[in-house]
Amino acid sequence: MTAENPSIEGTFTYIVDDGIAPVHHISGPEHEARTQAGTYEERTIKVLNGRHKRDAFSLETHGFEFLDNTSAVTDFQNPDEVRAVYYTEIEALIQSHTGASRVLMFDHTIRISDDNLRQEKLARAPVRSVHNDYTDKSGLQRVRDLLEPDEANAALKGRFAIVQVWRPITEVLLRDPLAICDARTLPKEGFIVVERHYPHRIGETYHITYNPALEWYYFPEIKRTEALIFRVFDSDLDSPVRYTAHSAFEDPTGPANALPRQSIEARALVFFD
Repeated sequence: MTAENPSIEGTFTYIVDDGIAPVHHISGPEHEARTQAGTYEERTIKVLNGRHKRDAFSLETHGFEFLDNTSAVTDFQNPDEVRAVYYTEIEALIQSHTGASRVLMFDHTIRISDDNLRQEKLARAPVRSVHNDYTDKSGLQRVRDLLEPDEANAALKGRFAIVQVWRPITEVLLRDPLAICDARTLPKEGFIVVERHYPHRIGETYHITYNPALEWYYFPEIKRTEALIFRVFDSDLDSPVRYTAHSAFEDPTGPANALPRQSIEARALVFFD
């Protein structure tokens, strides 16, 4: 098993800045057409075992924390139960770790690495390119999308963030873990906008170019009772953590017969007084 290894080598997919911004059209969980696919390259890099200093990570300093967190959800594939139970749990978790005045859960995504199971469950595939989920434009737009105009205008005058919580929904995850970058090592350049065209809105994400300065972590053998909390947007231009690069990757030391990855990521708007 890999839990005691100080680090492993992983292959990551980075976007190449060739002047052509990718455009994706999404019409359903497994219906994504890339009208401008973009250019990508693979790099094999060192990924540090975050368990060796799990209590040292800080949301404000590193952009993420690794937590023990048990959910009362019995079936993460049931969207009604997730919204009724998990959303309340995650709002409370994020509020306790950010000191926010208000937390508003707004969506979640189930990801499954096995093609057949993913289609059966109408889930999405793990994202295998280095990215951050929101841009300067789409982070602000998400507030306008989710709040009434007067409320959104008032909220946009203050500081807000978008925070995500990720965990496996199986007992333990041994395949395709999530790697996350120490935000202190993330430079201000190398962010390429990727447009995502949905039926009723246009979103944006950042895909990120290769930089040897990036310091990557993962948490091997992560359990359903553990979670990663990380910030993917901060409206405060002076914040030391405005984004957090992350990506799924193949653990070359994992067991060959490991069950497919099944995970959930939950997203919330986080408002500060």
